[in-house]
Amino acid sequence: DFPSMKVFHHDLNQAYTTGQLLYDDNTLLRYLDYAVIEQQMSMTGASMFWLDALHDCKLDQPLPLPYDRHRLSNEHRSGRGTTISFDFGQDLSHDFLIHASSNNISLEYLALATYYVFLFKLTNGEKDLCIGINTHGRYRDEFNSIVGMFVNAIPLRCVLDPHLSFDKITKQVQDNMMNCIKYSYFPLQHILNQHPNMSNPVFLDTSFEFISSVRRDEKNEIMIGDSRLSLLPYSIKISEDEIMSKFDFILIFHHDLKLNEFSCTINASLDLFNAETVCTIEQRLQTMLHQQFTSFDCTTDKSIYELSLALSNEQYLMQSVNNTQVAFSSLPTCIHHGFVYQVMKHPQKLAVELDEQSLTYSELLYYVQVLSLTLLNEYHVLLGEIVCQCVERSLSMVIGIMAIEMAGGVYCPLSPRDPQHRLYALIQQTQSRLVLVHHLTTMKFDHNIVSLDIDSVLTNIQTDSIVHVDRLSNVPVIPDNIAYIIFTSGSTGTPKPAQLRHRNFTQSIQSLVHVDIFNKNHTIIQMARCSFDLHVQEILGALIIGATVIMLHPRGNVDFEYLSMLMENKQITFLYTVPTLLQLFLNFIKDNKTTDIMQHLRSLCTGGERCSVQLVELLESIINNDCSIWNLCGPAETTLQSLFHRVNSQLDKETIPLGRPLPNYSCIIKDNFGLPVYSGQEGEMLVRGVGIFAGYLGRDDLTAKALLEIDGQLFYQTGDLVKMDGNGLLHYQGRKDHQIKLHGQRIELGEIERCLLNISSISACVVMKWNDDYLVAYVQSSSHINEEELRQHCQSHLPPHMIPSFFIILEKLPLNPNVFNFDAHTLSIAPFLQQPTIFQHSQLLQTAIMNDVKATQWHSLHINEGVASFAQERIFLDEQVRFSSDIAIYNELSTLQVVQGSLSFNRLLQAFRYVLNKHKILRTSLTFNNDDGVLKQSITDIHKTFTITMNQTFQNENELQNIIYQTTINPNLFDLSNGRVFRAEILKHQISLNKNENNSNEFITNSSVLLIAFHHAAFDRASTSIFFNDLCLAYNTNVISMEDDDESLQYIDYSTHERLIDMTTSRQFWYLQLEEYNLEYRLLLPVDRHRLSNDHRSSSASVTQISFDNEISQSFLDYASIHNVTPFQLGLSVLYAFLFKLTHGETDLCISSINANRYKSELQNIMGMFVST
Repeated sequence: DFPSMKVFHHDLNQAYTTGQLLYDDNTLLRYLDYAVIEQQMSMTGASMFWLDALHDCKLDQPLPLPYDRHRLSNEHRSGRGTTISFDFGQDLSHDFLIHASSNNISLEYLALATYYVFLFKLTNGEKDLCIGINTHGRYRDEFNSIVGMFVNAIPLRCVLDPHLSFDKITKQVQDNMMNCIKYSYFPLQHILNQHPNMSNPVFLDTSFEFISSVRRDEKNEIMIGDSRLSLLPYSIKISEDEIMSKFDFILIFHHDLKLNEFSCTINASLDLFNAETVCTIEQRLQTMLHQQFTSFDCTTDKSIYELSLALSNEQYLMQSVNNTQVAFSSLPTCIHHGFVYQVMKHPQKLAVELDEQSLTYSELLYYVQVLSLTLLNEYHVLLGEIVCQCVERSLSMVIGIMAIEMAGGVYCPLSPRDPQHRLYALIQQTQSRLVLVHHLTTMKFDHNIVSLDIDSVLTNIQTDSIVHVDRLSNVPVIPDNIAYIIFTSGSTGTPKPAQLRHRNFTQSIQSLVHVDIFNKNHTIIQMARCSFDLHVQEILGALIIGATVIMLHPRGNVDFEYLSMLMENKQITFLYTVPTLLQLFLNFIKDNKTTDIMQHLRSLCTGGERCSVQLVELLESIINNDCSIWNLCGPAETTLQSLFHRVNSQLDKETIPLGRPLPNYSCIIKDNFGLPVYSGQEGEMLVRGVGIFAGYLGRDDLTAKALLEIDGQLFYQTGDLVKMDGNGLLHYQGRKDHQIKLHGQRIELGEIERCLLNISSISACVVMKWNDDYLVAYVQSSSHINEEELRQHCQSHLPPHMIPSFFIILEKLPLNPNVFNFDAHTLSIAPFLQQPTIFQHSQLLQTAIMNDVKATQWHSLHINEGVASFAQERIFLDEQVRFSSDIAIYNELSTLQVVQGSLSFNRLLQAFRYVLNKHKILRTSLTFNNDDGVLKQSITDIHKTFTITMNQTFQNENELQNIIYQTTINPNLFDLSNGRVFRAEILKHQISLNKNENNSNEFITNSSVLLIAFHHAAFDRASTSIFFNDLCLAYNTNVISMEDDDESLQYIDYSTHERLIDMTTSRQFWYLQLEEYNLEYRLLLPVDRHRLSNDHRSSSASVTQISFDNEISQSFLDYASIHNVTPFQLGLSVLYAFLFKLTHGETDLCISSINANRYKSELQNIMGMFVST
């Protein structure tokens, strides 16, 4: 090791000078002696220390450093690294020395404390830090004169309290380090052996080193005799920009004893970091050092979380990003005032159109005024009173919204798609006494709700009626009045009504117009549902800037043929929708070769959920060059949008940014301690600006949590986690709370859980987002409630976008601490059981691991031929190779005897044909192609001519059993090559026949036996219940025929999907499991004879059985419960122990076991052979 070099040089000089070395073999300790003594040392104290010091430490989890990429599990380190160094200089070195001296701490411990605090900040607040260091290992004086390898690597763990000052952290590090050094002789191998479940000791990849030495030129000189030798400099550089690096990240403090100054070197692996990133990290370290030790406002006595790693250029960048102030020529106004202004400018311009109906600006104003006066005069709507509106897409929707604004009311949209229960709850929450409806929604409300049919008001207008405009002019609406309410999902289970002022809306629209996202020349297609605040922008926003709105008929936004026609015929120039819907629409027009309908677009906006680079590339291949693509972002509480980004696939190659603040908006990104973050660091986005809402209606407590005052300005805490890149663009990372977005809709999972918990039979539940596309609800129920009942309950209480796609019903959520595997997620369930509402512990769900095999739902491939499944191959080859052709080992039989009543032969035959038609595996052939060595399966039509055999009779039980046995061993019962894998036969009882003179075959009578046989290549035991359920259903309902359901998943589809699964990880697992095992080795069981190499199996067997008495059975179950294992696992352990004894101590045991292998929900109701061995 390196300290050996000094010993070596000393002895070399002595041997050269004197011609001899002064040592005594009898007294001098040799390295070999050290090695033997070390093995004999009692290390009990050290063992206990390290076990305690590393308790609950995640030694196999890397620190979340700002990596540019991650090393894959099967990827080896290349050894390529980059290095960067900097000198402290005189001033910083002096301050560093003074601090160490005044606090009575060694320089090494001060440097280590600095490193820990730097890692705390660099990892965005990681408190439990464990790194590796090398110790010299010469813990006894006798070792100092020995040449050898003594160095030992040890883990250095430090659990930081962010609120402690740097000085206190330094004291903690010193105490911790002194204890670790005391027991540093404990070999690393022993430390690792204390943690057998650790997969990889990655803590060693982050390291620290402190070097004290004289200047390099003096250090590298040695004397041999009278000659002075200078070591030639050498480098482990691979190239000018690369070095060899053993670590992923190491910080080296160097103390030059000659100059009494310091320098730092950072070495980092290029497998994980770009050189530019390491350079930035080095700059952050310098920034922090100067904050701590040299600034006039020294931070060593402040909490460490107050330290900042932000560089000066990043601070300037954030200031530049937030320099968005724009003075508009017009003062903030009210929504209806802006509309009337546009009417005065161009009264005959088309304002709104729906199919064959249309209104100009002046016509629209007239109808709005009529309805407004009705609200004021007949329904006495007061200023600021909430008026709900529940209408489908129509001209009435537009008229109703603007009329509520003109009458001084507050518009509150209710979705016609919501269940009646939810509509009533929202009306009650807003305390609204009036709901505007039209002909399609009048039946949604009973007589307890006062409703006004907009259509009835407009159709009953007298042709000579006069609109008393003066009455409307006297409504004292001002820009600070509330204009509308939008419900957002609430964490308490109750939707939160966000209140937006007139000025919030009009100024937000001005910001959009200023950057030319939205302008008066646009023809806007109204895509958003009324539960989405975007519909207010599309309707009211368009009308206050003088644009034209094209409305859709109900559900027209998902009627792509209709939508395509409108895009072309109405020459739509502005489209705004969520990425999911946009992707579906683009796929539709591409498949139909009608992409030219997008040629008129000039502004295409998307938002509400993540926009992918692939979607943008598809868009750019379709739209014209003069159409801008915008990614917009903003919660309802900031009014419409607060961030914008003009997308360009040439620049946005990896992700689509959220962008930067709109004019008159600004944002800050804060960490968990409320301090600004640096570029590339994740933090919560807070938004300030003209659109900040007025609070939640009736929920001052929630408003206080949502709004934060900073330097006299109100900021909305979005809960969105973002990062800012070097160009000042924000990138979305996720949600701080557990509110999610699904297809653009914000959803609080707690609201769904609370809805389900209102069912008396449900005692616990979890709702999770699955694969970005679905909601899955897991419920614990004490009754026989089914999935459809749960779905109906949710449909009657929740809007459609909050209905889970899947319901998993469990009698009891498992209590043992083993991992429980749900249908879509793997999740440790025990911690959730401490609260009835699992949402309260939902942060634990972040550790759920998605199984890629389960992540994508499988669908029908509409194929009739394909490669056989792995299970079919195994059965086919087993039958051909391991057994003689004279033996039928895979005939699966079920026998049923008629004990009461009779069966109709014809109905039974039709029922069988129905089942064979539905489950195509029961008519699928298997053929082996000798040319390419592939086993193929093909679906046949033999079900159309399928018949029930009725040739045999029996007189007594012995004859019946003989017939069954002969059928079981009949090697010609099936023919896989033509798809004959299923057989049904009626065995008639001869005595019953003699008693019954009518021997007609129309009925299957008492005592007759129905024998049903399957080949195992088409059937496993789990298929039994599926088969008989469908057979009984078909017989009882007298199904005559069944059309092919091309959409249902068939076994042949499973076989194809199975071949596409990435099995790399599985292959590696089994390779490692069986790497050194001889699979051809037979266990040394006490056999009476051996099978010769050319012998086939006879399939004959002897069976014996024992039964446990009640006491042993109960003890067995108790043992399993106490040790948290299943009865299967305990039984398997018993077998292994028994085989160990039976084989006279064979320790390496390998047996076979079968697994049902239906690992996806789609496979639960499919017949076929799924079992794996």
